[in-house]
Amino acid sequence: MLNLLTEPLIGVERTDAERVSLSLPQVFSELIGDAIASFPRLRPHQRHAWHAFLVQVGAMAMERARVRVFPAGAWQWADLLSALTPRFPDSEPWHLVVNDFTKPAFMQPPSSSMDGQQDYREPVDTPDELDMLVTSKNHDLKSAIAAHSSPDDWIFALCTLQTMEGFAGAGNYGISRMNGGLGNRPAFGLSPQGARVGAHVRRDIIALLEFLPEIVAEYPLTTDGHTLRWTLPWDGNPSEAMLIDGLHPLYVEVCRRVRLHSRGDGRLAGSRATSRAARIEGKALKGRTGDPWTPVNIKKDGLPLTLGAGGFGYRRVSEYLTSAGDWKHPPLLRPTESERQSPAMMQIVARAMVRGQGKTEGYHEREIPIGHRLRSAMLRIDASPVPGEIARSRIEEIGTIQRILSHAIQMFAARGNHDGISPEHRRLARPWLDRLDEILDARFFESLQEEFEAEHAERQVIRRRWLMNGEDGVIDHARDLLRQATSSLPCPSLYRYRAGVAAEALFEGRLRGNKGLPSLFDRAAAEKNEP
Repeated sequence: MLNLLTEPLIGVERTDAERVSLSLPQVFSELIGDAIASFPRLRPHQRHAWHAFLVQVGAMAMERARVRVFPAGAWQWADLLSALTPRFPDSEPWHLVVNDFTKPAFMQPPSSSMDGQQDYREPVDTPDELDMLVTSKNHDLKSAIAAHSSPDDWIFALCTLQTMEGFAGAGNYGISRMNGGLGNRPAFGLSPQGARVGAHVRRDIIALLEFLPEIVAEYPLTTDGHTLRWTLPWDGNPSEAMLIDGLHPLYVEVCRRVRLHSRGDGRLAGSRATSRAARIEGKALKGRTGDPWTPVNIKKDGLPLTLGAGGFGYRRVSEYLTSAGDWKHPPLLRPTESERQSPAMMQIVARAMVRGQGKTEGYHEREIPIGHRLRSAMLRIDASPVPGEIARSRIEEIGTIQRILSHAIQMFAARGNHDGISPEHRRLARPWLDRLDEILDARFFESLQEEFEAEHAERQVIRRRWLMNGEDGVIDHARDLLRQATSSLPCPSLYRYRAGVAAEALFEGRLRGNKGLPSLFDRAAAEKNEP
């Protein structure tokens, strides 16, 4: 019932703006042909889960069939997908609803006997009840409102739950591909610049097939291992926990026991059961599973990244991309053999849903255009240290300017009296520093790339222009924020003029002092006096 291999269950918007529903093989066929613009019912935080599912399943299907040329039509994709589940001639693992609990349904593991049906006691009325989003207040993102849902709402919710969820209390264990129950599964990868979803999927399948031997060589995985974890019986017992050495490197896992059924009115609903142990024995692994999208920390024994609530700010992303010896790039963040030769622009795509203690701390997504020279230098295995040196130097200079800006704003808040500065004044300065970060974040990597790709003699000129050019340099923005702060922060009129003068004098003086950026102003003065 509701067979993804044969029925049009997945809504898409084609590149010609036509909206249609397709079967899963048709989705693969049109993605590879770059004919799909979007999945209209896919929620933003579900993007990586759905993308990863398509890429992992597509790559495993081609690898198992020993083909490297993409199938030309949907019927060929149907054959490849069916070959991943040869024990089920009726394609039960691809059906959304299978009433026999001893057989799998899509992303829904079977029980070893029909008695297992008794475990499924908690009703699930809407697909967003399955979703991994946890909100502390129902006004942020309403829960359980998708009463008039479509089959693809359930498909996307199942993929997100089963491949991205963490620990959610007793009996609700998380996935193996994250470091701890409160971790997350961040994704860093390359994509053609401005690419639609199909070009991104196509690129990642090609890259996975190329890099698969490296993953097998580094992790205790085997290409003969299990691929689709929802096809095997699971009663939630500790004895059923599977070790990683029995899994395919690109395995698609399930972390929860869920079953869907059709209601009397024709709509879908579900039920769930708890487990007494995680499906994959991952406590000792701590997420070290070879996830092809997740950076790992070399200095911490290969532990995968857990993204913090700050998301993909320029400081953190610089650390993950350029940190010398700390972070190892995941396979899908490295250029393929053909991409190493191509001069075309690409983009780094970073995505993650950050989970906290009993709450969701935000969905984060970022795209960073990256040219051939920087891509070749920064993302290869023997990466050049130069991009990292440039990034760290720029971040240090931003930090210097922020400290001076903070001190100047505190001086104003203290009415121009340095001895009157208090912790409360430091608190008042913080939003302005964050605002400077936001402004600089927008073009940080673009300007870094400009400096790196310039001739060595020109780099200093580009850096000075980035710091101060009279319009949109770092110092120019900081000056503007200081003016805004002194205009808007509370200060008695009797002291406002004196406080403003003191704040400006402190700002300009410290910039030119030994702990500021004196060489920048020495050079600017020298250039001004040149005949």
